[in-house]
Amino acid sequence: MDLSSLTVTPGSNKDRKRKGRGRSSGLGKTAGKGHKGQMARKGHKRKQAFEGGQMPLMRRLPKRGFKNPSRIDYTPVNLAALNQFENDTVVDLEALLAARIVRQVANGGVKILGVGNLERKLVVKASSFSASAKAKIEALGGTCETL
Repeated sequence: MDLSSLTVTPGSNKDRKRKGRGRSSGLGKTAGKGHKGQMARKGHKRKQAFEGGQMPLMRRLPKRGFKNPSRIDYTPVNLAALNQFENDTVVDLEALLAARIVRQVANGGVKILGVGNLERKLVVKASSFSASAKAKIEALGGTCETL
């Protein structure tokens, strides 16, 4: 096989539709837009959730609660998960990702929670700590560094 023997697959190259080029083209006169109406008008674009004037689904469904737009999402890590590290290890985001304790990191970073017991003296670097986690880490002689 060489470049001179290559051919185009039949039917793969199609001409684009040339709208509004006479009746015999099949797309003349109204150019595929039908007669009059909302979509036949110049400059009209249908909105994303438009349902033909019917009340859109997002407006029909009941809403509850409040989503704070300035909230900070943290990826939670329990203290018990940190027991797999050796004594005096620096536990930071890279170490947590390498140990597969954390798979994805939220935009706020990692928060260490005080669930479970810690049996090792560690230097823990995270975005945030719960009060109980900080107390348990420091009780064993470890340190907590907030990023």
